[in-house]
Amino acid sequence: MKYLRIGQPGYETPVALHEGKYYDLSGPVGDIDGEFLERGIATVAGFPEIDIAGQRVAPPIARPNAIVCIGMNYAAHCAESGAEPPAEPVVFYKHPNTIVGPEDDVQIPRGSTRTDWEVELGVVFKRRASYLESEEEALDCVAGFVVANDLSEREFQIERSGGQFSKGKACPTFTPLGPWLVTPDEIEDVQGLRMWSKVNGEARQDSSSKDMIFSVAQIILHMSQFMAFDAGDLLLTGTPEGVALSGRFPYLKAGDVVEVGIEGLGGTANPAVQA
Repeated sequence: MKYLRIGQPGYETPVALHEGKYYDLSGPVGDIDGEFLERGIATVAGFPEIDIAGQRVAPPIARPNAIVCIGMNYAAHCAESGAEPPAEPVVFYKHPNTIVGPEDDVQIPRGSTRTDWEVELGVVFKRRASYLESEEEALDCVAGFVVANDLSEREFQIERSGGQFSKGKACPTFTPLGPWLVTPDEIEDVQGLRMWSKVNGEARQDSSSKDMIFSVAQIILHMSQFMAFDAGDLLLTGTPEGVALSGRFPYLKAGDVVEVGIEGLGGTANPAVQA
């Protein structure tokens, strides 16, 4: 099953995409949030079909309680960043209000000259994950997967960080998501998904989730020993090589269009505008 949300901000309709058809879930389903994800739906039978042509595609999940992010989780990205691969997952947080839809504008922050892109595999939870005991138990907490762009302002993140990443990660509009939340049964191997990014149609990143230092299951299991994920929370699992921080590409500017995508999860294409 694929879940999505359509409509203008504050007026989104929850939708299921199944076998090429769209179904309006707005009757019994309030939103694609933690409460819904805990129970899900077994079938689209009984839900009316709808035509979503011309509608804004919103972020596929309602605002989560938390966005937990893993940094430096691809060896090649560590190398291009001048960092050693970490012995344990590196963690930072983004504000949930950074989430926007897959085609919404993203803002270059005031004073920014180093706004960067990062294609990331996002994980959304369907139940509380705390003190888990196995990788199998960790994966059983997953409601689905989503493509994300972990936009980053590198000066804020590095030179002006104060010792942590979040200044450069939590600027408004810095987490485009979508277009779908894809349930695990539709993904054959979450550690074998091609990931890519483009700016103005030119290739930037082209890698695979198999190159993660810590797998999705390992991250969830590890982090559950330090914190509790709640249903509806979002976990971002790191980005591969090919970002502007490498020095190989220019940073984003107003007028650019930044695209990211993951095999089986779709993609985003967001115009950049000046804040």
